Amino acid sequence: MEHKMTHQHSDHEHMDHAQDEHKAHQGHGGHGGHGVDHSGHEMMFRNRFWVSLILTIPVLLFSPMIQEWFGFSMPEFMGSNLIGPGFAIAIFLYGGIPFLQMAVPEIQTRKPGMMTLISLAITVAFVYSLFALFAVPGSGFFWEMATLIDIMLLGHWMEMRSVRQASGALNELAKLMPDTADRIREDGSTEEIAVSDLSKGDLLLVRPGASVPTDGEIIEGQSELNEAMITGESQPVTKGEGDKVIGGTINGDGSLRIRVIATGDETALAGIMRLVEEAQGSKSNTQILADKAAGWLFYVALAVAALTAVAWIIAVGFEVEVLERVVTVLVIACPHALGLAIPLVVAISTSIGAQNGILVRNRLALEEARLINTVIFDKTGTLTEGRFGVANMQIAEDWQEDHALALALAVEGDSEHPIARGIRQKAEEAGVKPAVISNFEAIKGRGIKATHEGKTVYVGGPRLLEMLELKLSGEMEAFANKANENAQTVVYMIVEKQLVTAFALADVVRQESKQAVQRLHEMGIEVAMLTGDSQHVADAVARELGIDMVFAEVLPEDKDKKVAELQKQGKKVAMVGDGVNDAPALTRADIGIAIGSGTDVAIESAGIILVQSNPLDVVKIFELSRATYRKMIQNLIWATGYNVVALPLAAGVLAPIGFILSPAVGAVFMSVSTIVVAINAQLLRRTDLVAKPV
Repeated sequence: MEHKMTHQHSDHEHMDHAQDEHKAHQGHGGHGGHGVDHSGHEMMFRNRFWVSLILTIPVLLFSPMIQEWFGFSMPEFMGSNLIGPGFAIAIFLYGGIPFLQMAVPEIQTRKPGMMTLISLAITVAFVYSLFALFAVPGSGFFWEMATLIDIMLLGHWMEMRSVRQASGALNELAKLMPDTADRIREDGSTEEIAVSDLSKGDLLLVRPGASVPTDGEIIEGQSELNEAMITGESQPVTKGEGDKVIGGTINGDGSLRIRVIATGDETALAGIMRLVEEAQGSKSNTQILADKAAGWLFYVALAVAALTAVAWIIAVGFEVEVLERVVTVLVIACPHALGLAIPLVVAISTSIGAQNGILVRNRLALEEARLINTVIFDKTGTLTEGRFGVANMQIAEDWQEDHALALALAVEGDSEHPIARGIRQKAEEAGVKPAVISNFEAIKGRGIKATHEGKTVYVGGPRLLEMLELKLSGEMEAFANKANENAQTVVYMIVEKQLVTAFALADVVRQESKQAVQRLHEMGIEVAMLTGDSQHVADAVARELGIDMVFAEVLPEDKDKKVAELQKQGKKVAMVGDGVNDAPALTRADIGIAIGSGTDVAIESAGIILVQSNPLDVVKIFELSRATYRKMIQNLIWATGYNVVALPLAAGVLAPIGFILSPAVGAVFMSVSTIVVAINAQLLRRTDLVAKPV
C-alpha cells in the first residue's frame, strides 16, 4: 500500500518508468517472497511480453536449428547471420533485464528464488551465445534464450493480472468522515467549514441523516445513531445530552448539537485507520511454492554445472565442448514449465473462484486457505442479515393472525424504526393489506397509538405495558420469557387494554449459516463468532448455529486483538466480516474474507471477497484452496521432474555410451514438460465447488 513502503523497493529505483508508477504499492505476492511486490509491474510485464514475442519471430526464422527442424531456409545476404542474434540481444536487454533487477533483492538476502534462476539461465545463455557467435558459429542459445524470456514474461503477466490487488482501505476509511461541518457561531447562525479546520470545543450542528464530522459530546438534542460501521452494533443506538458520538457514524431522524472533543489523529476512526495500517505492515512475507523449488534448482544447477565442468575437463581437457556442456546444464536448469506451473494454476483457480462468487485479491490468501484451522465470523451482516425480522408471534385466542398483522402493518406503516420495518416485512410476506386507522400519535419512549374502528390500538415494548398498567399472564408471559432467553426484542400490540399480539424480533440469521458451520466442522475447522452485540444476543445466535467460540461486546480495537490472541495460540485464523469495524481484524488475520455486500473498506482490507452474502461460499474457498494446492504440487513435480531427467543428460552421464543431450533436444523436453503442465492446470476446471447439502 502507498502508506507502507519496504526498503526492498530501493532495488527497483533504477528500473524504467513503467515500474516506477507502481513501486509504492506493497503486497505479499510475487516471486521472491521477501517483501518485494512485483504485482505492481503487471503492465510492464504485459508490454514487454508482446514486444519480446514480436522480436522473437526473426530470431526463430533465422535460427539454423529451427530451419533444419522445419525444413525451410531464409534468404542469405551479407550480415543475415547477425539478424537473429541482433534481435535476441534486443530481447535480452528489453525483456530480460527486469528479471536481473528483481533478482538483486533475492541475492542480497541470500534467498535465491525464481528471479535468480531465470537470471542465471538467460545470462549464461546470452554471454555464451555472444561468445559462440564468433568462436563457434551455430552453437549459440539465442532462440532458446528468447523463448525462455517470452515464456517467463507471459507467466509473470498472467500471474499478476489474476491477482491484481488494489490497496484503498485507508482511502475508504477516510471517505466515511465528511469533508465539511456546520459550525454554530456565537449568534446561533451556522457556517460551513472544512473538518480539518475544526478545533476542540467547537459547537457543531449535525442534521438528520448526516454523518457526524468528528468525535464529540451531545449538548442538545436526541437521536438514534447508526454506529454499525464503527462498533459493529446492529441496532441504532439512542443518544441524548451528555452522550459521546463518534466521527463517521450516521445520525438518525433527530437534530443534534455537539461539542467537539477530538479532531484529526485523535478520533476513533483515525485509531482504526492506524490499526489497519499496522496490521497490514505486520503481514508475514510467505514464499510461494515455485520460488522454493526455484531456490533449490538454483543450487542444484550450480552444483551439477561444477561437477560437469570437473568431469569433462578430466575427460577431454580444456575444450570448447566443456563450456557448451556447462552452459547447457545452466540453461536447462530453468524449465519453461516451472515458470508456468504456478501462474497457470493461479489464473485458472482465480477464474473458477470468480465463477463461484469468490474474488481473489491476494494469491497468498487463497494459497494459504488450506492451512486455516479457525474461522472467525463477524455476526451482524455476515452470519445474520443485519436487519430485524419477526422470529415468532403469539396471538390472543380470539384473534386471527391476518387481522393482527393487518392492524400492525397499518400502525407501523410510516415508522422507519428497524423494529417497525421488521413487523412490516412480516405482514407483507403474509400478503395482508393494512387496516384503516386514524389519529396516529407517537408516545415518546413508549411506542405509538392509533384508532381503529373506534378502538384505541397501541404498539410498543415493556415500557408501554407499564404505562397502561398491564401485566403479562399465561401464554404471553411464557412467550416473553422464551424470547428474552433467546435475546429477542418483544413488541406488544394492545387493543382497548387487551393484549392481542406479541412479536419476538431478532437480527435475522441467514438460512445458510448453520449449514456453513456444519460443513466447516466436517473439514476440521473450528468456528468462532465476533460481535459488538451483547453477550446475551451472541450466545443465542451461537447456540442456534453450533458455534464453538463466542466473543461478544467487542470494540473495534479488540476485534483486532482477539484475532491476534488466537494466532498466539498457534491457530491459523481466517476472518469473515463486512463492516469498517472489521477492517483491522480482516487485515490482521492470516486470511481476510469480506462479504461483498459489506462496506468498501472491508472489501479493500481483505484478501478474498465473496460476491454474495452467503456464508456457504466460505466453505468453497477452502475447497478451492485445497484443490489448487494439489494442482500446484502436481505441476511442480512435472516441472521439476523434467530437470531430474534433463540435468544429468545435459551433464553427459550417458556420454560413455555415445549419448549427449543437445540443447535442441533439451528444448523439446522442455516443451513437452510445459504442455503437460498446461493440460494438468486446465484439469483444475473440473473441480466441483457446488455447496452440497448436509
